[in-house]
Amino acid sequence: MLIIVEAVYENGVFKPLKKVKLKDGQKVKIRIELDVSKYYGAFGKASVKELKELEDEAQIQSKP
Repeated sequence: MLIIVEAVYENGVFKPLKKVKLKDGQKVKIRIELDVSKYYGAFGKASVKELKELEDEAQIQSKP
């Protein structure tokens, strides 16, 4: 089952922004997709896909 949940990461814990219908202790898999809206306008008229590709490339290049 797929549920998309917006969350904030604070002090090592993901905190959902809205109530989630899950049982306490239920295991889930989390796929992290960073919000690229902060880049809108910074690269002209780049699409969301292009911004995500730029961010992915920057993260790869910054790894030791």
